[in-house]
This record gives sequence, structure tokens and C-alpha cells, in this order.
Amino acid sequence: VAVGDAVPWQVVDHYENPRNVGSLDRNAKNVGTGLVGAPACGDVMKLQVEVDENGKIVDARFKTFGCGSAIASSSLATEWVKGKTVDEALKIKNTDIAKELCLPPVKLHCSMLAEDAIKAALADYKLKQDPNKEESEKKA
Repeated sequence: VAVGDAVPWQVVDHYENPRNVGSLDRNAKNVGTGLVGAPACGDVMKLQVEVDENGKIVDARFKTFGCGSAIASSSLATEWVKGKTVDEALKIKNTDIAKELCLPPVKLHCSMLAEDAIKAALADYKLKQDPNKEESEKKA
């Protein structure tokens, strides 16, 4: 966002009042952790999900080092994944996040980072459910 540009209220709201900041127990079997970064801008995002025995995401937390758009994207992502199944959460796209937050083109990488963080957290969760799956896939 250039100086003098209007900042969408959704970004300001999620930046000033971020939802679900914090951490879950990364060692818990039902918690998936995704840590992603964008070297070009220096944003780093950690997103965690807690999944119940029915495959529903019951909690989500994030910690983000980055600009207001990165923090807002993380906050919105945690709001959106809660209550969804793992498969439903995997359908969340960066374009949906960017549209909801009215991100300008120069900040689209923030929404991409949030989508990547969701996918990484869910991949970590799935690996914890069947740790032998990755080994068998490597041998194939």
C-alpha cells in the first residue's frame, strides 16, 4: 500500500484486533503446524490447527512476523478454518482471502502465504496421523 492509498477496513480490523494469536502444542498428535515464509518481503507465518477425532478443526492459532496484510491474512485464515473439516479447509484459496480483505495486487503474496500455511499445517497433521505413509511413498 503506497502512502496516501486507502487501506481496506478489513485489513485494519484484523491487524488491530487479530483473532487467534498464539500457539498450540506442536507435539500433540492432533495439532498440525505450518511454518512458511516469503523471502522477497521477509514475512514469516506460523499457523497451527487442532483437529478433533471427527476430522473437524476445533481451534487454530497463528504467529506472523510481517506487514499488516500478512497479519490480517493469517488472522482471517484461522477464522475461516475453524469449524471446517480438513478437506474443507484445504479448499480455502488465496484469492478468497485476498477478496475478503480487499488486498491490493502488491499484497497478494500475503494471501498466498496464508493459503500455503493452511496447507502446510494440514499436511503436518495428516503426517502425524499416519507417519508410515510418507516412508512407504518414498520407497514406491
